[in-house]
Amino acid sequence: MNSISIILYIVGAAFDLFGCLGLLRLPDVYNRLQSATKSVTLGTCSILLGLFIQYGFSATGIKALIAIPLLFFTSTVAAHALIRGSYKAGIDLWDKTVVDHYKEQNK
Repeated sequence: MNSISIILYIVGAAFDLFGCLGLLRLPDVYNRLQSATKSVTLGTCSILLGLFIQYGFSATGIKALIAIPLLFFTSTVAAHALIRGSYKAGIDLWDKTVVDHYKEQNK
């Protein structure tokens, strides 16, 4: 069980690192938030699952298990709200963006 939790820690840290690199490297706010939401949420949930596997049904393990769905739902809803607010505020998409479905829906 200890080796499974270590693997989950490493996978989670890798996803968190890639999500942070996406925040620095991607061209616009929409791509950055997409990177942060998907990669960092998966990475942090992997770390929390590793904590649960390592500590079991103790206080730490239960808190980690409760935090996984909370993090999953709140981060996706918050990213959606930020992206929608950014779009309505007039923040431009990247100049090489191919499709803007939201603009097509609101014609």
